[in-house]
Amino acid sequence: MINQLIEVALQCPYCWEEITLLVDGSIEIQEYIEDCEVCCRPIDFKVEIDDDGLAQVQVQAQLQHE
Repeated sequence: MINQLIEVALQCPYCWEEITLLVDGSIEIQEYIEDCEVCCRPIDFKVEIDDDGLAQVQVQAQLQHE
């Protein structure tokens, strides 16, 4: 099976710039942290691939722990 990369355009929750994310369509549920390509701050990504192969992506600012 060939991995399908899905390109998703999102807005950074810190700097509000549009960023592009490549999502692996072969994994139905994903959660990870990746830095914004513009401001370099960590973003929490939650990704679900629906039955039609479309990526549903939620982003939020990384919570800071003291």
